[in-house]
Amino acid sequence: MKLNKIIETAVNALNDKKAMNISAIQVGTLTVIADYFIIATATSSTHVRALADAVEEKLSKAGFEPNHVEGKATGWILLDYLGVVIHIFTRDTRDYYNLDRMWDDGTKLDLDEILTSAREED
Repeated sequence: MKLNKIIETAVNALNDKKAMNISAIQVGTLTVIADYFIIATATSSTHVRALADAVEEKLSKAGFEPNHVEGKATGWILLDYLGVVIHIFTRDTRDYYNLDRMWDDGTKLDLDEILTSAREED
């Protein structure tokens, strides 16, 4: 249940701040790194930082603090919430590393359900 709350909060924070191409992939059966990856694209490196800040703020308000943060000065910020790893990229960096293809064997979550449930709570 805790992981679901992290996913829901992070996806909605990303969506609220206009992240593009948000995806969430269940990878727990494929790796010990995390149970889920959330991947999002930003329009610029400034937008990458703004998205990461928004996710950290919303998750902190919900009682979750990151275990680790990487890349604050790059085109790729990684937020590790022990079970859920959030990757925020610029478009070129996301295309280059192509994590969506790398983890294609994972199960993609239906984000429409997550975003709809958040709208219903408002």
